[in-house]
Amino acid sequence: MIAIFNKFRIGLVPIYVMLAILTASVTLVSCSKDDELEIQNDFPFEVNVMPVPKDVANGQTVEIRIDIQRTGNYSNTQYFLRYFQFDGQGILRYYDEQPYLPNDLYPLPTEQFRLYYTSTSAVSQSFDVWISDSFGNEKQISFQFNSAD
Repeated sequence: MIAIFNKFRIGLVPIYVMLAILTASVTLVSCSKDDELEIQNDFPFEVNVMPVPKDVANGQTVEIRIDIQRTGNYSNTQYFLRYFQFDGQGILRYYDEQPYLPNDLYPLPTEQFRLYYTSTSAVSQSFDVWISDSFGNEKQISFQFNSAD
């Protein structure tokens, strides 16, 4: 009985070898260059801004709370900020850092942050903030403050 079992087991070895070769060839053929795996790392985003006052007096500072909302998560995404003031005069800064210069690009270390705008004029003021990511996606936020006497 053992002799019959050994012959049966020896007869299965070529079948196992053929199955292994067939499996390997199917796997290699299915991984051709035309079917490359695409990894998405470019995710659009939205920007949420908490309400700000409508009026600002000369010398007054307004807090602007901003939250970047990703539609996907790619850990190497970097965010940047630039701004341009086209009416009135004021100073925009990130927390207590040096004031931003108009049209210069600044990296944002976090996706939730606060900007502080200090009015330096007695007229209405308007400026835009652009937030962009390292893939070229960009959102514009417009701010307008009336003069408060």
